[in-house]
Amino acid sequence: MLVEIDFESADALYMQLHDQIIMQIAESVLHEGDQLPSVRNMAEEIGINMHTVNKAYALLRDEGFLHLDQRRGAVVAVDEEKRHNLDEIRQELKFISAKAVLGGIKRDELKEMIDEIYEGF
Repeated sequence: MLVEIDFESADALYMQLHDQIIMQIAESVLHEGDQLPSVRNMAEEIGINMHTVNKAYALLRDEGFLHLDQRRGAVVAVDEEKRHNLDEIRQELKFISAKAVLGGIKRDELKEMIDEIYEGF
């Protein structure tokens, strides 16, 4: 698994790891059932503290992207809590749509932007 941490970034290390795992799921680099490196192995691989990796994995679990199993470790679980994730995305899209309306962006322009972004995955 390829993860690159930018130690000069203002973004927290655990959030960088979190975001990169989500992007790899979205880009189909990681799939349902794929096993991630153990907390210890991931920490050693990318050169960060085990607690930082554990925090990222726990957040991904809470968001429904990972299942943490004592025997198998961290496993990609995209379908779990899908409804919750869809509701969360719907709320974010409502906010983005409101900003678009206030900014004079037409519905077709917004749809085109979403399509371009989505097709990038």
